[in-house]
Amino acid sequence: MTREAYHKSLNELQDELMRLASMASGALSGAMTALKDRDLAASKKIVMADAEVNRKRFEIEEKCIRLIATQQPMAVDLRTLAAIINIVTDLERIGDHAEGIAKISLSIGEEQLVKPLIDLPRMADKALSMLQRCMESFVARDAVAARKICDEDDEVDALYDAVYNELILLMIENPAIIKDATYLIWGAHNIERIADRVTNIAERVVYMVTGKMEEVNVSKY
Repeated sequence: MTREAYHKSLNELQDELMRLASMASGALSGAMTALKDRDLAASKKIVMADAEVNRKRFEIEEKCIRLIATQQPMAVDLRTLAAIINIVTDLERIGDHAEGIAKISLSIGEEQLVKPLIDLPRMADKALSMLQRCMESFVARDAVAARKICDEDDEVDALYDAVYNELILLMIENPAIIKDATYLIWGAHNIERIADRVTNIAERVVYMVTGKMEEVNVSKY
C-alpha cells in the first residue's frame, strides 16, 4: 500500500467512525421520542436496527486491525487507530443502551406513563450534545474540548438522581405504579450510562492527541 493509499484508508476510517456515531445518536434520539410518544412500532424498529450498529462496529474494528498489521503505523497514526478501536466499542454500547430504552418502551406497552417525561428527555438531549461535540473534538484533534466534555457528565448524573428520587417517592405514594416507575428508572440509567460512554470517548481523544493515557472523568458530583 502506498502512503497515499494508506492515508486515504485512515480518512475513510474516520468517515466510517462518524457514520457509526450518527447511527448511535440517532438510535438514542429515536428511542426517546418513541418512549415519549408511546410509539411501539418505532421502538421495535430501533431494537431491530441495533444489529446494524453492531455490524458497523466490527467492520471498523477489523479494518483498524488490518491496517495495524499490514502498515505498522507509529506515533500519532498508531494512537489514532488504537483510539478508534476503543471508540467504536463505546459507540456500539451507546447503541445497546438506546436499544434498552426502546425495549423498556415495549415493556410498558400500551400503558400510560406514570408521569410526564421531563428530566429523561433533558438527560438524553445533554448526552446527545456531549456525543456530537465529542466526535467533533475527534475530527478537530482538540484535546481541550474533549476534556471539557468530561466535566459535563456530572450534569447528567445530577439529573439521574433527580429522576430516581422523584420516582421512588411516587412509588411510595402509590405502590400500584412500582413496575412502570421502575421501567423509567431503568431508562434513566441507560441514559446515564451513555454519558459515561461519551466521557470514555473523550478520554480516547485526549490520548490520541497528547499520547497520555489518563482518566479525565474524575467526578466532582
